[in-house]
Amino acid sequence: MSKFSKLHRAYLLSFKDELLQGGEFYECIADLLHTEEIQSLAAFEQHLDINRLQHIISVSYISYRLCKHFNLNYKTAARGALLHDLFYYDWRENDWSHRPHGYLHPGFALKNAYELCGELDKLTANIIIRHMWPLTPTPPRYKESFLVSMADKYCAGKELLISLSKKYRVNFYGDLSALGVENIKNSR
Repeated sequence: MSKFSKLHRAYLLSFKDELLQGGEFYECIADLLHTEEIQSLAAFEQHLDINRLQHIISVSYISYRLCKHFNLNYKTAARGALLHDLFYYDWRENDWSHRPHGYLHPGFALKNAYELCGELDKLTANIIIRHMWPLTPTPPRYKESFLVSMADKYCAGKELLISLSKKYRVNFYGDLSALGVENIKNSR
């Protein structure tokens, strides 16, 4: 029996470079992942010590795993999760156009996803626009959208713990090391 819960293990595995070098998950997102638009997200802080690129990869991987487990559309969930925070600004800057970020950025991400991908199916669009529920009042329409929204909250919580709690951070890096993952600082 592993010392990690399945969900925590999936989160840890989302930091492994090997995850993005082949396999079924990689095949779901490869064309999007290697675009300049997605790669540029590494320049933005998401939740303190974790950049936006790592955040969307973690949310995507957990969404993929959850949807596979529940026999849902895991490919679209992984792709929609990768696009859910596709905005190109630091929301912490003193710029009124970024306020109120929590309510507005799903719309910015959806607009940018249309620009990147062209046509989007209803499920992908719903994943992106509804990922901030229940902060935004309209709930997700699809099970996959709900799971991406929950994966986003799980990852955000983990990222804040990593950044704000020295004890959690030490344990997190120890867990990564136990799985053979090197230091994540500046890795993506």
